[in-house]
Amino acid sequence: MKIGCPKEIKPQEFRVGLTPSAAQEATAHGHTVVMQRGAGVGAGFDDAAYEAAGARIVDTAEEVFAKADMIVKVKEPQAVERKMLREGQVLFTYLHLAPDPEQTKDLLASGCTAIAYETVTDASGGLPLLAPMSEVAGKLAPQVGAWTLQKANGGRGVLMGGVPGVGPAQVVVIGGGVVGTHAARVAAGMGADVTVLDRSLPRMRYLDDVFGGTFRTRYASRSNIAELITGADMVVGAVLIPGAAAPKLVSKADLSTMKPGAVLVDVAIDQGGCFETSKPTTHEDPIYEVDGVMHYCVANMPGAVARTSTIALGNATMPYMLSLADKGWQQACADDPHLLNGLNVHAGKLTYYAVGKALGIDVTSPQLVLKAA
Repeated sequence: MKIGCPKEIKPQEFRVGLTPSAAQEATAHGHTVVMQRGAGVGAGFDDAAYEAAGARIVDTAEEVFAKADMIVKVKEPQAVERKMLREGQVLFTYLHLAPDPEQTKDLLASGCTAIAYETVTDASGGLPLLAPMSEVAGKLAPQVGAWTLQKANGGRGVLMGGVPGVGPAQVVVIGGGVVGTHAARVAAGMGADVTVLDRSLPRMRYLDDVFGGTFRTRYASRSNIAELITGADMVVGAVLIPGAAAPKLVSKADLSTMKPGAVLVDVAIDQGGCFETSKPTTHEDPIYEVDGVMHYCVANMPGAVARTSTIALGNATMPYMLSLADKGWQQACADDPHLLNGLNVHAGKLTYYAVGKALGIDVTSPQLVLKAA
């Protein structure tokens, strides 16, 4: 199979879909790897490293898309990239379709087969291709939130860990999954006073058992959220419903109850965000203010630490990429129902229920699509 990897063009996105290690593994399996010139530079991988791994270097994204049977990326294809997709081509990347009707429409029109990292599952019910970036984003959230809290950036001017005689920042993390756990650990490590809200009692018991004393847990009821955000200096939105639009847990009206200069960090922005006033921003212009509350809503947070993120993502995606290349998408998905859960679009049909529900589009069962294919 010919595997293509273009340079990411989303603003301030420095990650790359294939590491030289992944390219070497693919060529060792007998596949051809086509890289766009400079695709890995932002993550610290030069073209020579890919050539040493056996990849071919081409000058333009158009050449990559034209030559490849499978496109491997990081972020969802931008409008200009979607025009280059074709029927029968496999796209393997993050998609986040639920809040993005235009992308969904274009992918359906292209006739391609699109497999989304964020909906591939594993035997334990986890999301193995989302988890590495969730870990990165979770650890980054308190870091960028602390920066936003600085007075020069519009925040309250509160130091996360305080100093003797002055209390620490009050941090509320909504969601106790991978993102929330890492956010809470880092925020507590910075000396903040941290509370994590979740609706799963087993998850809260786990957090208490493992991290007891490091941070507190509370049940994520509407009343508890409303109570805690009024005293918060920082609120981290870390709620995920796989493949679906994120629920809105803090409304615009709620902002009036918060401290002036408090910070909302919305890690769920890729799925539409879990604060009503959230809108996607970039690393170039990451924050904005609504009713006196600062919002940090960068849609590709892990891109800020591109080398760490690229290697972590490559470690997770490589076995699936090789399976798709070695077997073809049909056999790979037939052999692995968890990979089949990643199928979102095929030949003009939407195949992921949560996306169809969010966008009001009819959905065809991925099992039926696979059988027909």
